[in-house]
Amino acid sequence: MRSPSAFAIAGGEGLSLAAVAFLVTLLCGVPLALLFAIGLTGEGGGLTLGPLAETLASRSVQRALWNSLESSFLSACLATVLGTVLALALGLTNVRAKAPLVFLILLPMMIPPHVTAIAWSQALGPASPVLQALGLAPAAGAPHPVYSLTGLVALLSFQHMPIVFLVVRAGLRAFPRELSDAARVSGARAPRLLWRITLPLLAPSLLAGFVLAFVSALGNFGINALIGIPARYTTLPVLIWRRLAGYGPSVIGDVALISILLGIVTLGLVAIQVLLQRRMRNALVGLPQQPLAVDLGRARLPVEATVWLLLAATLLLPALSLFATSMMRTYGLPLAASSLTLENYAEILFRQAVTLRAFANSTVAAALAALLIAGLSILLGYFLAMRRGMARRLAGLVAAQADVAYAVPGLVMSIAFILMFLRPLPVLGVSLYGTMAIILLAYVAVFLAIGLNSVMAAYMQVDASLDDAARVSGAGFFRRLARVHAPLVAPAAASGAILVFLTSYNEVTVSALLWSSGNETIGTTIFNYEDGGYTTLAAAMSSVTVVATVLVMLAVNALARHVPAGAIPWKD
Repeated sequence: MRSPSAFAIAGGEGLSLAAVAFLVTLLCGVPLALLFAIGLTGEGGGLTLGPLAETLASRSVQRALWNSLESSFLSACLATVLGTVLALALGLTNVRAKAPLVFLILLPMMIPPHVTAIAWSQALGPASPVLQALGLAPAAGAPHPVYSLTGLVALLSFQHMPIVFLVVRAGLRAFPRELSDAARVSGARAPRLLWRITLPLLAPSLLAGFVLAFVSALGNFGINALIGIPARYTTLPVLIWRRLAGYGPSVIGDVALISILLGIVTLGLVAIQVLLQRRMRNALVGLPQQPLAVDLGRARLPVEATVWLLLAATLLLPALSLFATSMMRTYGLPLAASSLTLENYAEILFRQAVTLRAFANSTVAAALAALLIAGLSILLGYFLAMRRGMARRLAGLVAAQADVAYAVPGLVMSIAFILMFLRPLPVLGVSLYGTMAIILLAYVAVFLAIGLNSVMAAYMQVDASLDDAARVSGAGFFRRLARVHAPLVAPAAASGAILVFLTSYNEVTVSALLWSSGNETIGTTIFNYEDGGYTTLAAAMSSVTVVATVLVMLAVNALARHVPAGAIPWKD
């Protein structure tokens, strides 16, 4: 039987690959290329680094760049420590209730960053209803503890710690069991096993987790804006938003240069990570197995208590404060039966046109983006997994563009989309700027990598001989895709689509610069409520999104038995 490389690309297969390549390049590659071209074009029309050098000479840009690097580095360090400790505790020991613990550890990653910022600012401030009830609230007029570099770093760390946890946990699950067994037979105790074997072999995963936390913090808009602005600690994403929001499209060239700077830092970090990981790589002999569960003995109860207390501190207090604030008649009143009301929920769910519109816009845009990404992922994944030669190389180039679009901060992609779609489209004469269509397309570009990675995990388990057999039987490309491959990877595509829906439904970074009146999203509406001083309404809308997020995660959890292993991050 001929190998997949022996079959030429023709007919529907060739047209499908060309269509996918064109669409992904149009959404991911071209906007970023246009961003760099416009930002680096000199007065003479040629590309030059002069405009970038002028931007770097600005004191406000220098200060924002330093603040971004400082807060991102510190938060990435703390997130790496917390995420690694939790991954080791759950991945290498016999602690109980691992499934609910993993679910709770990953929950902050699914909660929108701006909601996290709102919850913590309400939890620790002088007007905190919970701290007031406990008699622990700071005195009126005292500095807010969250509005500082320390508070900003802590919130960024809590937000991105689950990313490190996922990466390190995946590294642990790839370990051959024989390594741990051999060390234990040789008399190595748990601390020595951890220091001499586990951590050195985890070095690439630790580096990847650190870089992902750093890049995520670098592009985080919600926390940097809602915490950094009151703390007078401006970062690059906030500087971009302020300039574009204050002066409009007239400063597009200026913010494009700042966006290029942010993108260069991000891509530079990713490149350094790849180079260092090649040096750190160790060849492992043996198949991945369930990691060794070290018996903690008497220490198990204290370790479990510590993990639960850490999760309670990072989840329970802000959640209680958020829900309490959402039911206050006026923000700042003491927590009492007379001050509680459901009017804020009635206002956002039934009366405010902007909130109803935002819920509808986000639901439709997130659902359509999830469906489009699922379809593109199934199609693109086929060429990455089942084809060889030129087809696979072209598909790999297309997938790389999706990875870059996901890696760069969301605000950078927003600026790129503004540059791409500000003018009317050729032939059609229609401008997408200021419509929900541009937000939908931005979601597809930014989150395509999430859906593709989930589908590729399933494709890797499919034997290529199935495709060969279908070819020999005379099945055309679309018939093979519909009858053979799509049913096999559909559960993973559905799981990835739900994760895309969760991420885009609550996001604010991508839509912060793309929304307009009538095209609000949940994230931008919550941000605008909080920024405008409508704290109780912001809390009520945030509470609804938190509940919706948890319900969707539980729905994803129910799919565990129907999807390939590893398709759902918090399930083994």
